[in-house]
Amino acid sequence: MMKFLMMMMFMIPFCFMKNMFWMVQMMLFLMMFMFMNLSMNINLYCNLGYMLSCDIMSYGLILLSIWISILMIMASENLFKMNFYVNFFLFNVIFLLIMLYMTFSVMNMFMFYLFFEGSLIPTLMLIIGWGYQPERIKAGMYLLFYTLFVSLPLLMSIFYVFNEMNSVMIYFLKFMNMNIYLLYICMIMAFLVKMPMYFVHLWLPKAHVEASVSGSMILAGIMLKLGGYGLLRLMIFLQEINLKLNYISIVISMVGGVYISLKCFCQLDIKSLIAYSSVAHMSMVISGIMIMNYWGFMGSYIMMIGHGLCSSGMFCLANISYERLHSRSLYINKGMMNFMPSMSLWWFLLMSSNMAAPPSLNLMGEISLINSLMSWSWISMIMLMLLSFFSAGYSLYLYSYVQHGKYYSGIYSYYTGVSREYLLLMLHWLPLNIMVIKIDYLMIWF
Repeated sequence: MMKFLMMMMFMIPFCFMKNMFWMVQMMLFLMMFMFMNLSMNINLYCNLGYMLSCDIMSYGLILLSIWISILMIMASENLFKMNFYVNFFLFNVIFLLIMLYMTFSVMNMFMFYLFFEGSLIPTLMLIIGWGYQPERIKAGMYLLFYTLFVSLPLLMSIFYVFNEMNSVMIYFLKFMNMNIYLLYICMIMAFLVKMPMYFVHLWLPKAHVEASVSGSMILAGIMLKLGGYGLLRLMIFLQEINLKLNYISIVISMVGGVYISLKCFCQLDIKSLIAYSSVAHMSMVISGIMIMNYWGFMGSYIMMIGHGLCSSGMFCLANISYERLHSRSLYINKGMMNFMPSMSLWWFLLMSSNMAAPPSLNLMGEISLINSLMSWSWISMIMLMLLSFFSAGYSLYLYSYVQHGKYYSGIYSYYTGVSREYLLLMLHWLPLNIMVIKIDYLMIWF
């Protein structure tokens, strides 16, 4: 922990240098290497938890946070070209990374709540400060009020647990037996909104559409995973009451996921379509966590990591088209294969990962989640069939609509992809597929 804070202090002077883009990139890469190197030299994961206050579940999400933060800066080169509040942007990214690192590290429920809500502030700044349209203010208000509406009940629930158990350390609460319906609802709702579950998902498409590319990447890559991580931790001591009430969340998520998948076919905005597809994927993650068996937990965790990389990469692709055509409309972003044939390969690779084609992490996660849901009830097979089919459907719909067809006649200038963009997409796609090779270690040590 001290090494991490020292590294952060070392990075701060670089934020005020004139040529800071590559400096911050190098500092974040160095920090990630330090974190990975530290974990490799520790005997097993119990010592990792002792030294870093985290276990294998935190470890994967911390690495994902650092990785997405690096790619956020790489994707935002236009800000550096225009010199649009660059110092403040870099400070915002680093502050957000610290908040996420602390959220995934602490085992104290109150500290977790503090950093969980603290990560909302820099995200809101990314949407309102660097968004594109005036509607970003409304999108920021949606995000703020949806989150804050359910955060106070979570805080009150934590105080109640402390009053009853004299502890808020998550692992000490394992044998807590509180069959209180109101407590259960208050504790899980904050995380269901963050995921988001159907019925409380309206903030997500608005926030994604109005945010800049960095805001969309961090929202899709990390912020949705905060909800899943919180649920995975809470299920340690909410097991008994969850077994009575989990069918409500599962039914809403599965039916809502199918409806949202159908809604994806109606979208004309590329970022909106990708945002709605995130809600559909997260519905399977919620169902897997609520069932509380080994397949469900493993599938949800793998799906969260895979979706974080895949969804962030798709938002990068949408931004690459937006920087050239200045529109997110599917009517204008047509026939891109004529202009950028090499980029159509990356569209295909990330779309195939989004529809859970091998060898992506999404496939491993979906197989585990299908096992989990089928063991809970065979009726869920109907919803799973529809979800998997529509997932492939809207991914192909987006790919074919953007890449094929007659290109927009109003285009008067255009430039092909640059090496930075290809590197950015490769750094999304490679971990998404290479990590499958080592997934057996994760399933043993989870």
